[in-house]
Amino acid sequence: MKGIVFTEFLEMVESKFGLETVDKIIERAELKTGGAYTSIGTYEFNEMLQLILNLSNEVNIPVDDLIHAFGIHFFEHLEKTHPNIFELYKNPMDFLNSVEGHIHVQVRKIYPGAELPTFEVTQRSSNSMEMIYTSQRALYKFAEALMLKTFEHFHTECTITYEKLNPEGTRVKFNIIHND
Repeated sequence: MKGIVFTEFLEMVESKFGLETVDKIIERAELKTGGAYTSIGTYEFNEMLQLILNLSNEVNIPVDDLIHAFGIHFFEHLEKTHPNIFELYKNPMDFLNSVEGHIHVQVRKIYPGAELPTFEVTQRSSNSMEMIYTSQRALYKFAEALMLKTFEHFHTECTITYEKLNPEGTRVKFNIIHND
């Protein structure tokens, strides 16, 4: 997993829960890195899992809620650091439709070696979309948050529901309805 994900996660933890919490979740984890990350490095996903689980235990918030909150935080980071990505699209549905064929291509240019989930659009109309998320990391709540923030970025409303296609959450079907 790319280091930018780790550095942004720890930044979110610090901004929401304080530096002391960051120190606690790192100290309680068995991290090969010792919790020292650079945005351009690559680290084991297991370290992220340990940090998320430790944070959940520390602040008594469910893991899925923390992953969702991190997705919101990460989207805001992307808006600040890569605003040009959004300028290419007129609406959120076009943006989401382009994730696999354009957005992820650009991400891989910025972060070579990034292991990204796949998003297969299986149905699309002018105001709805069905998308299959696939990732061994099962961070579908992160993906959901990114989708919601995409609609917010374009100043439009949506309804997003999902169905796990397997118990682990490594394949999830999202149904997205553009409400405007």
